[in-house]
Amino acid sequence: MNHQEVTIHQPLEAHVRAIKAAGIAISLVRCVPAPLKSIADQVVRAASSVPANISEGHGRSGRDRTHHWRIAYVSAKEVDVHLQLLLKAGAIDYSRTHEALDLFDSVRAMTWRLIHPKE
Repeated sequence: MNHQEVTIHQPLEAHVRAIKAAGIAISLVRCVPAPLKSIADQVVRAASSVPANISEGHGRSGRDRTHHWRIAYVSAKEVDVHLQLLLKAGAIDYSRTHEALDLFDSVRAMTWRLIHPKE
């Protein structure tokens, strides 16, 4: 009897959290004042890069996979800095920002484990 294995790809929890974090971050910067728009644009680019690279890495193998997860990790660090700058400038909401920062922190921790599975 021939048994074929059926693989169902479960979404990575890091990806699920990254989508949520990116959604919050992007919504936070939608109404940033004009002098801070360049920082807000950076938030949108970096935040959207996190789940995109986690997802792309999940579909790859070997060094290519790790490369995408490293990009996701660094982009999550970048979003953190930009959100903190906008928060200090008084341009975005405190509690929602901290929700996004906490989510991105957990995404970085999970992505670190994906990049360094044996440590």
